Amino acid sequence: MTARMSLASNVSHFLHHHLLKLIVLSYVLAAAFPALGLWIKDAAIVDFGTADGRVTMTLPKLLLALLLFNAGMRVKIARVGQIARRPGMMLAGLAANLAVPLIFLAVMVPAMQAWHNPDEAAIVLVGLALVTAMPIAGSSTGWAQAADGDMALSLGLVLGSTLLSPLTTPASLHALGSIAPGPYGEELHRLAGRDTGAFLAAWVLLPSLMGVAARFLLGEDRAGAVERRLRIVAPLTLLVLCYANASACLPQALGQPDWDFLGIVLTFVAGLCVSTFAAGYVLARLLRADHGQRAALMFGLGMNNNGTGLVLASLALGSQPLAMLPIIVYNLTQHLVAGCVDAMLKRTAAA
Repeated sequence: MTARMSLASNVSHFLHHHLLKLIVLSYVLAAAFPALGLWIKDAAIVDFGTADGRVTMTLPKLLLALLLFNAGMRVKIARVGQIARRPGMMLAGLAANLAVPLIFLAVMVPAMQAWHNPDEAAIVLVGLALVTAMPIAGSSTGWAQAADGDMALSLGLVLGSTLLSPLTTPASLHALGSIAPGPYGEELHRLAGRDTGAFLAAWVLLPSLMGVAARFLLGEDRAGAVERRLRIVAPLTLLVLCYANASACLPQALGQPDWDFLGIVLTFVAGLCVSTFAAGYVLARLLRADHGQRAALMFGLGMNNNGTGLVLASLALGSQPLAMLPIIVYNLTQHLVAGCVDAMLKRTAAA
């Protein structure tokens, strides 16, 4: 048993330490060998008809629920009380997390209108709209912890954005739809109206709350033991989701590369990612936050739950697989920028 636990611990350490390289590898495999990924993306575990329509549980939905249940299991109950006692900075962070990406995309719309190919512009806008509308990534707490961040604040940002996501995600998509011109706006309104809130409630919010409840029922000691065994689950699940969803668009995007399209995807993804991390830094300065709070705000505002975004995009935009490309690129970019921010914060703390 000890040897088995040691092996699991070593594998978990390897996966977490090399996650960025493994994400890149999953993209390479998706581009070279997409068949298995396409099967995973479309595999239905449960599919039956009711009076109100069809009920379908696909493998990506189940993997997403597992990822969020695992995140909920990591929530220490004592820290929830810490969040409730000092909500001000958390609420400011949640407000900024909604406002800053919307402002960035509103500024981006005129540039998109000037682009020579309206279809490419629509793909970039819709893809980035999905990125910005997603709740904060659970991985932001891992980055915050590595940078000696305020874990109560970091956890509060993740929990708060997840709890609000069935309301805020459709609202964000409708808000962007109202400022985007013509067909772009119609596409965003359509996306917001495709039971997006119900999807997030069923496959993001409910599994997260079930994870929190499971930890409470098990008690901290037993929950800690279960959590250690589950540490391997989250990175593996994320890698499978990255591979499956990238299989739908990377062969097309890289098989006959359109370099100017790839260029605007990289440009706007990098601009959005750097802007959100910078917004966390500016907000921390305005609120006179200490080092730990600054780390929590920067990683919280900069990192989005792209696993959710990929699954939602594959369901709602299956006929437009290239719309997943900005999400895939953002997923990689946010970890690259997070690594740079981590190094900066550690230099600042050592100074």
